[in-house]
Amino acid sequence: MNNSSNASNPLHRIMSIARNTFREAIRDRVLYNLIIFVLLLVVCAVLLGDLTDGQEARTIVNIGLNAVLLFGAFIAIFVGVGLVSKEIEKKTVFALFAKPVRRTEFIVGKYLGLCVTLLVNVSIMAAGVTLALLYVGGTSLVVPVWTSSLLIFFELAIITAIAILFSSFSSPALSALLTFLVFVIGHLSASLRDLGNNLGSAVASALFNAIYYLLPNLSIFSFRTEAAIGLTPSISMTGASLSYAIAYSCIALAIAAAVFSRRNFK
Repeated sequence: MNNSSNASNPLHRIMSIARNTFREAIRDRVLYNLIIFVLLLVVCAVLLGDLTDGQEARTIVNIGLNAVLLFGAFIAIFVGVGLVSKEIEKKTVFALFAKPVRRTEFIVGKYLGLCVTLLVNVSIMAAGVTLALLYVGGTSLVVPVWTSSLLIFFELAIITAIAILFSSFSSPALSALLTFLVFVIGHLSASLRDLGNNLGSAVASALFNAIYYLLPNLSIFSFRTEAAIGLTPSISMTGASLSYAIAYSCIALAIAAAVFSRRNFK
């Protein structure tokens, strides 16, 4: 009776897909990069020991948080793109959709599974930065590292949703390229909008404003430089960043689910 009720429960099906996605990500060895990451940080901490007092901790935070973002973006883009395309290439979607699993549940479950994977990645990498800071005596920067890492996770959640969106209708290579471009432009969108407004061209201004409002503004999650000098994001900034990440991810996933639901796998 319980198994039957669970099978008919959409939330249970989504959570099952999320758990399987997390296990697959671990089996694909995406967490192995964390060992390399921690080792590099320890080496950096040793090599930076001869710098002027106080500067080694800042350098470790700058290097560490930028590495967290880049490593996380790599996983979000390439694993996120492969979540859907791999199932289609292996024809496993036919067996999956033969069960009482809706395509929307498939998309949401895959997304949540990768988000959990990214959360584990970001947490372990932040712990690596923390260990390096403790080695050089930069204890005052530990809290800023973790709060900034939380903002990085919010950003990666958006990148994951975009990767899944592109993979719902495009090839893996093109999806990865498009997601990477969104990642790069998302960090520059505010600057591009200012540039368009300063050029004095109505066409340029309209184009860059469209980019600013349509693509995610990832610069709002950037707090790495501030964290290196011991600052922490305010509660209002963190709440606004979380709300933005949830809203944008939900929109991207809704579009992905709508496109994927109409896709013909034959």
